Amino acid sequence: MKGKSMISKLRLKFAGKSWNETFQLVRRCMEKTRDESKPCEPLVRSLERLQDEFNVSSMNTMRHRLELIAKQQGMGFHITDTTCYLTADLFYLEVVLVACGGVEEVKVAPQGAPPASSESLLQLLRSKNFAEFSMKLSSLFTQYNIPGDSETKLKLFASLQHLGKDLQQLSHLPRTQKDCDAEMDMVNNGRIGCLIAGKDDSPLTIEFFMTPTDLKKSDSQVTDPMSAVHVAQVTVGVSDLAHKLQMASVIPQPPQLDPQGSPVFLPLDEGPHETLPACFLLKLQPPVPMLTSFVQRLIQITDVTVADVDLQWAPLPQHLMRGSTSANHHEETLDEQDTIFTVPLPGGMMHSYIVPGAAWQAPAQRATLMDSVPFTHPAHVPAALELLRHQCVINALLRSCVTSQSARPGSVCDLRFEVLPESDTSFSVTFHPPGTDSLAVLLVNVCDSHQISCRLFGAGPCDPSMDEYVSTVMTRCLSVPMTLSSLYTQLGERPSASLSPDRPAATEAANDHSSPSSAAVTDANGTVTESQGAAVAGDSSSVSGSACCAMSVANDELLPEINTSPAANLYTFSAEDVDVFSQWMSSNGELSELS
Repeated sequence: MKGKSMISKLRLKFAGKSWNETFQLVRRCMEKTRDESKPCEPLVRSLERLQDEFNVSSMNTMRHRLELIAKQQGMGFHITDTTCYLTADLFYLEVVLVACGGVEEVKVAPQGAPPASSESLLQLLRSKNFAEFSMKLSSLFTQYNIPGDSETKLKLFASLQHLGKDLQQLSHLPRTQKDCDAEMDMVNNGRIGCLIAGKDDSPLTIEFFMTPTDLKKSDSQVTDPMSAVHVAQVTVGVSDLAHKLQMASVIPQPPQLDPQGSPVFLPLDEGPHETLPACFLLKLQPPVPMLTSFVQRLIQITDVTVADVDLQWAPLPQHLMRGSTSANHHEETLDEQDTIFTVPLPGGMMHSYIVPGAAWQAPAQRATLMDSVPFTHPAHVPAALELLRHQCVINALLRSCVTSQSARPGSVCDLRFEVLPESDTSFSVTFHPPGTDSLAVLLVNVCDSHQISCRLFGAGPCDPSMDEYVSTVMTRCLSVPMTLSSLYTQLGERPSASLSPDRPAATEAANDHSSPSSAAVTDANGTVTESQGAAVAGDSSSVSGSACCAMSVANDELLPEINTSPAANLYTFSAEDVDVFSQWMSSNGELSELS
């Protein structure tokens, strides 16, 4: 009650006062706060609201606005005649004002460098877009917010500048173009991607991965904002351990390449360096979900430990689903773990993808969201980026199944698939080939960021040309739905005689629009329990493991199209299929994962 009474008295006292007088009062109150580095939050919010009410039409009003923004960012503020200075430890901003409250020029001056004009900041102030200006200043402050005392800050800033110059030299080294699209080739295949040179008002940035853009654009095409260009900002961060950091270039002059075409670097011990409690950072935008094995390989490349306490582990599909604004609205949960995603494609076709939760709970499929990569030497950057690209390709393929746009009203699902993990770099897709009641399996192995190998089993005799075709399509579009749609069309054009000779002829006659019930169920460990007498046709040995199991949902949960008579043999793998399957998995080091 006492507080309410005080507020009422204040309202009466200042009811007849102008906005300017109220504004000055709040400013005086802020100046009297006990801790200048942490002004009273209610007063700050009041001042911000008052500032929004003012029309910036005088030099004095613009000064007040810039001072408030500087204090919000933890920066100093000084005035000399018509110029305002927003200062930090390693840079300052110089804003030249004119009498009407306008802005004549904005300059950014890093430590030890002359001021340079910033057109982007100038236009933001001229348009009175103070919110965007504040965000830009916050990014700038973060860029120069190097940890440590004054001496350490200066050393780290100098080391960061030497790193930036070395990365620019790396980007100019000769290489062979692999993609017809020059921009995509630079981003996806360049040693350090597409390097955007840092300016005084923006950090050094690397574009290192982007999805293909040569597909036909359509409103119904599968798209996702998380699959846009991936970038990494080059900066420094504090470290619990001291690391040797360069204080000069570590690239010999002129730059050299080894017999494998990789750049040659000088050891840090052979040139000027400093041991500092910090390391370089690649700040990833957006963050990249990374599997456990990839995180371990990243640590081996950089020799800098990633603190596990800061990592949040979950099955990879969960991270990919969280990154989509649409996934949560277009999924159907079968039980506590299994999920169905509906994916619309061009031409009005609809796909349905089952993601069995139990299979993706395996330790090898645990992933974490990486927002920064620590390193200490420019030689780490090409290898780290290549590993990030490899993970991004895997993520792009899986994300095309687990995220989607909204389905058209009244649309009916045309095809259904099940996606199961095989290893950290491979997965399988189970589906019904056209015109059959059996199941086929497409095994997808992402060898690296530039090579995807696909093998098709159960859809007829082994056809290397079909495998090559599917691999090429998937590598080009990085979309499982688009690839399977194309594969389904190719299989539908095959003559019936080309189907597996071991397939029972009575299957199609039994039911033209149905398929047998599940002959195998995958348990939490990825093993297959056979039911209803299913076995590999033509061979007494069965192919077990998630790659060759049926839809891992109960019969009563299956849709009518695939929940029918158990009389037919579900698998039509020939003995040749089994041999080729075993050889393929063994060659990829994955045979041990199948029981």
